[in-house]
Amino acid sequence: MTTPLRLGIAGLGTVGAGVVKIVQTHADLLARRGGRPVVISAVSARTRDKDRGVDLSSYDWEDDPVVLARRDDVDVFLELMGGPDGPAKAATEAALAAGKDVVTANKAMLALHGQALAEAAEAAGRVIRFEAAVAGGIPVVKALTEGLAGNQISRVMGVMNGTCNYILTRMESAGLPYQTVFDEANALGYLEADPTLDVGGIDAGHKLALLAAIAFGTKVDFDAIEIEGIERISIDDIRHAADMGFRIKLLGVAQMTGRGLEQRMSPCLVPASSPLGTLENATNMVVLEGDAVGQIVLRGAGAGEGPTASAVMSDVMDIARGIRVATFGQPATGLQDARPARATAAAPYYLRIALEDKPGALAKIATALGEAGISIDRMRQYQHAETTAPVLIVTHKTTRDALDHARAGFAKTGVMVGEPVAIRIEKL
Repeated sequence: MTTPLRLGIAGLGTVGAGVVKIVQTHADLLARRGGRPVVISAVSARTRDKDRGVDLSSYDWEDDPVVLARRDDVDVFLELMGGPDGPAKAATEAALAAGKDVVTANKAMLALHGQALAEAAEAAGRVIRFEAAVAGGIPVVKALTEGLAGNQISRVMGVMNGTCNYILTRMESAGLPYQTVFDEANALGYLEADPTLDVGGIDAGHKLALLAAIAFGTKVDFDAIEIEGIERISIDDIRHAADMGFRIKLLGVAQMTGRGLEQRMSPCLVPASSPLGTLENATNMVVLEGDAVGQIVLRGAGAGEGPTASAVMSDVMDIARGIRVATFGQPATGLQDARPARATAAAPYYLRIALEDKPGALAKIATALGEAGISIDRMRQYQHAETTAPVLIVTHKTTRDALDHARAGFAKTGVMVGEPVAIRIEKL
């Protein structure tokens, strides 16, 4: 009989329990497709007695994931605990040192330590696979490392955090303010224990850093990503965007330019009729552009037990079949240091500004824009509050540097109430 592929699973939360269900439910299917049985030898989690909806009685239990990672009856260590450091990193390092392959869903760990871990895997003759770390059930890592391996990638962009997309589309469809929908999402269990990982754009930034490394052959550089979350998006912004034929998305963009690697995660206006504009609720979408293939769009569930466990098992099945791909699609020692670059391509911007309600206030803002070399495409003033005058401005194409210069000018006018909201309008 063919030797089974033996798994050790650390972390039995939503994803870990989902993996156990797949192995138990589809044992025959996995054996046929992988060419060998796939079995679970042992598991580990913080609490042993919790009801996880799966039968774990036939598996050995290890309280320490590092001990699990070193077991002789484990061929592939599944790190499904999460966290950038601590037990997840220690157990992953132990698994590689013990000659195990690693499958993980941990985008934070790889975004911060991916280069060192990839080099450790290469030195040990092992692989680290992480399809589940980016965009849930969407096979975007495999698309870049395998399906598009013959392409020079020009741009990667997408909506990579389902919670943010849920909040933004729910605000629009229900006409609800940000805080109300935020509280709703939290009650539904959509938010991380630290919500800023989601709404602050950090979770999505981790994912973008990993895709950029694969796409452009560079070392993972999460610190170089310009990150802005959705916390300042108001229901008024949502409505104004809809009036202009746009929708607001937390959009990640990575592209190699003459100045270096541009990586940004920020709210953008996208055409409502575009693939990204039609994306609803917690769905993710990644757009890849290559010189041979052109543009392809991958869309699907970005989180949840089934989709993420499915992605974990896709990596396990590749290992069962003997398919071995370098962590970031090419040898880690050959990855280049990325030269960070700010967004240099000109684009229109949406500006929402609150001004003191007094004569000449709007003229001062227009002057500050003109002095920064920015022309106004359209402008609208809305019903006044008691002491403030809300103004909406859409600029002609300009650069972020020019916009920052204009915002510095706004601050000197003495008519601003609070900080302006500036959102790039992304043409797709």
